[in-house]
Amino acid sequence: MAGAKVLVIGSGGREHALAWKLKQSRKVERVYCAPGNAGIGQVASRVRIKPENIRGLVDFAKRQKIDLTVVGPEKPLAMGIADEFRRRKLRIFGPDRKGARIESSKVFAKQFMQKYHIPTAPFRVFETFAEALGFCKSIEYPTVLKADGLAAGKGVIIAHDYAEAAENIEEIMVKKRFGSAGARLVIESFLRGQEVSIMIVTDGKTFVELLPSQDHKQLGDGDTGPNTGGMGAYCPADFVGKQEREQIRDFIIRPLLSGLQAENINYRGVIYAGLMLTADGPKVLEFNCRFGDPETQAVLPLLQSDLYTLLKAAADRRLARLSPPKWRSGAAACVVMASKGYPGQYTAGKPIEGLNQIK
Repeated sequence: MAGAKVLVIGSGGREHALAWKLKQSRKVERVYCAPGNAGIGQVASRVRIKPENIRGLVDFAKRQKIDLTVVGPEKPLAMGIADEFRRRKLRIFGPDRKGARIESSKVFAKQFMQKYHIPTAPFRVFETFAEALGFCKSIEYPTVLKADGLAAGKGVIIAHDYAEAAENIEEIMVKKRFGSAGARLVIESFLRGQEVSIMIVTDGKTFVELLPSQDHKQLGDGDTGPNTGGMGAYCPADFVGKQEREQIRDFIIRPLLSGLQAENINYRGVIYAGLMLTADGPKVLEFNCRFGDPETQAVLPLLQSDLYTLLKAAADRRLARLSPPKWRSGAAACVVMASKGYPGQYTAGKPIEGLNQIK
């Protein structure tokens, strides 16, 4: 019997980690990546189809008889790629468009948490610049501003005073820094504590926890500068003890899955919970509908179990049949290199030299 064919969608370090780990499975014969990158080309066959080209990806998966498609980035999930694949009877690991709203709309996510009593920071939603500005005159600082829609991991701003809040609200709601993603704005209280990234693989009912990790979002050394999509991560985050993990399961993960079922949301994929461990217990900063980046690059090297078996079981709603995953001892870390100017305007496509010295 021939081995499985797997398609990974995306082109970053996260997708490289996924393709690398899937390639290790004895059940996998070939890994494709669309569109991939130069590094991914060492472990997978690159396919020149963009992640947003859903029709092209469906046609490729049909033509190549792909056994499992794994979606890396959030944008195709928000566009409904999983809905289309399943409509065409193609196996895919990733939530449908409705499920992806836990990431694609900060307003939806916060209201969902409120409805299902999932602990998160107090918040308000604003649709006009004037109302948001007025609210900021009477609140404590620092405060957190969140553009409603997808902003490539850069739509969250911590404002330390009114002037900084006013400037950023104008950038988001008037000058449209993030386009239509900033049409609505969430303003929420600033939480203090230790941040931790928790990822679970779920088939909608059963879930499997991956090791906790911690990413560092601010650009500069010592957690300084603007927020980015993530400048590095390490795993495991061993400050998360047994009690905290039980609280996370009982007060965040289980209510989340129950709420998704109550909303008739077909969720087969990964859920990333960015949490703050506060003095009052764990609270949700954000949910993502896909593997964390860069956290995945630090988590997967420690996974001893077969990743293909895990993701396929979730896609088939058969997670309950699997044994808990096994993990290697030790730790893993990931450091991100970015072009000068990031997360603002920057030039991509520059050659990376010296890789032969670190292999």
